[in-house]
Amino acid sequence: MGTGNVATTRTSSLRSAVALHGAMAVTGLIMVLFLLAHMYGNLKIFKGGEAFDGYSEYLREIGEPLLPYAGALWILRVVLLASVLIHIFSAITLWHRSRFATQGRGSRRYQSTKNRRGVQRSYASFTMRWGGVVIGLFVIYHILNLSADVIAPGGTSPSPYQRMINNFSIWWVVLSYVIALAALGFHLRHGIWSAFASLGANSSPARRRLLNQLATVVSLLILVGFLIPPLAIFAGWVSQ
Repeated sequence: MGTGNVATTRTSSLRSAVALHGAMAVTGLIMVLFLLAHMYGNLKIFKGGEAFDGYSEYLREIGEPLLPYAGALWILRVVLLASVLIHIFSAITLWHRSRFATQGRGSRRYQSTKNRRGVQRSYASFTMRWGGVVIGLFVIYHILNLSADVIAPGGTSPSPYQRMINNFSIWWVVLSYVIALAALGFHLRHGIWSAFASLGANSSPARRRLLNQLATVVSLLILVGFLIPPLAIFAGWVSQ
């Protein structure tokens, strides 16, 4: 076999449906782990400004002196960015192939007693695509809002704690986060189950039930955990 044929075979394998589903699964689980860690960090808001700002500074000092200041944080950012791009590329590629294979009727699958229109899937599955778009836009806004402090409807501040207080004291900012987190919850509920299924964990009815329960628990944990700080701040339970 020539070198060109080997390269073509490898490229085809990397772009196969199995590889793309696997890539989506792995990158999705990486982002879930990040969300759990980020959620835990956000809950430190209840320890006060000094503790919250200290935690934010600690994230930049991890790995010193082996790594430069904020080195570990930048490694995490690169891994997350790569995961997001691979996830989006895989999703778009699979969606495009589905549309092409069904001549643009990818949403019409098969008729059942559950849905006579031929759409056999859950609400979470149905909202995966547009939920992903909402989440993507929300992430961009979130970074510009609370991380970069570029968009600051409540006022800018060098303190991460004060930025949280300033922004989540405004009702429409809180509402926008609630809407985005609801989309995230639906996305995670179906995405976590799909990730483990793509990795071969959905091997029996018992495993299927376990995966469904795990997906529900993790998605609810992340949803509630992220909702608590902004709602508590807006209610006045977190002092300035």
